[in-house]
Amino acid sequence: MSVGYPPPRGRKVFAAAHVAAAPGPGRTEVIDWESTIRFRQYLWAHGFGVAEAMDTAQRGMGLSWPQARELIIRSAAARAGELACGAGTDQLADGEDYSLSAITGAYADQVGFVTSAGAQVILMASRALAARARSSRDYLDVYGELLAQAGRPVILHWLGEAFDPALRGYWGSPDFEVAAGTVLELIERAGDRVDGVKLSVLDAGRELWLRRRLPAGVRLYTGDDFNYAELIRGDADGPGAVKYSDALLGAFAAITVPAAAALAALDRGDLAGYDAAMAPTVPLSRLIFEPPTYHYKVGVAFLAWLNGLQPHFAMLGGLQRQRSVTHLTRVYELAAAAGALTEPELAAERMSVMLPRSFRSETV
Repeated sequence: MSVGYPPPRGRKVFAAAHVAAAPGPGRTEVIDWESTIRFRQYLWAHGFGVAEAMDTAQRGMGLSWPQARELIIRSAAARAGELACGAGTDQLADGEDYSLSAITGAYADQVGFVTSAGAQVILMASRALAARARSSRDYLDVYGELLAQAGRPVILHWLGEAFDPALRGYWGSPDFEVAAGTVLELIERAGDRVDGVKLSVLDAGRELWLRRRLPAGVRLYTGDDFNYAELIRGDADGPGAVKYSDALLGAFAAITVPAAAALAALDRGDLAGYDAAMAPTVPLSRLIFEPPTYHYKVGVAFLAWLNGLQPHFAMLGGLQRQRSVTHLTRVYELAAAAGALTEPELAAERMSVMLPRSFRSETV
């Protein structure tokens, strides 16, 4: 079993955690609460904060708001490190038209719940708001009202359409720089009520563009599961107040051990050690997050199973069936190369059991 690490000093890092499941009646799956919480303890033990009830936990893809509430309660009770939780509007049904006041109210209810659990709020992107908003002004009004009520600085969550096609044009424009202008205006208005922006657009150039324009004290949490290694490493000589990205990544739930070792090396000023530990994880993460990107959660759950952190390779709604056995076999190979298998013998045993069954149908 891998050793743990303290939280890194040089970067603030959150791992977005998945939900472990077990087979239920028929072909349904149910939440395996014991494994789900054990996985969060594993992340805390390696120095990561836990980003809870996010898209990695299948918000909007199998995890309902009532289930998310219970997940937040359980994680808060088990808390052994930083905890930030997603607050959105997913109690509102997809495909229906809601007023901006109803959307703001739904957000406020979830913000209040997360706050009552003692966790930091992550203001998640809202499908309802994306469908209803007619201009950047609508985003400024909704988020402005929420931030005015915030009891502590929040993290803004900018999730690109690769992760959720329903969010195209978020912040009022499909043009990145125009949308980013709205985010920067919101931050300027909010003062010290924004801790940072979690950006998931899978484009390092765009992240650097935004990072260089953030005011001092506002973090850029990279959500770029393709280019995180260079973005976290940073550029000491680059322009702008912020020279590196902090991180809030689903990838950290898949590459926990080598990423923790890399961050520890970075704290020591050992850039070569950072590169040696982190660089091999990038091909693995790029594979896990390949299109359709929103199925990346399968790779996270698969590696948790291979590493003995849950007894079943199962996900809510049977999502584990959305990646082919060829894909998963390659995930296993790249995880071994990246040092992301904490129990190599167990992983090999589970692969040997899975492969004959899987190859017959080409899906797991």
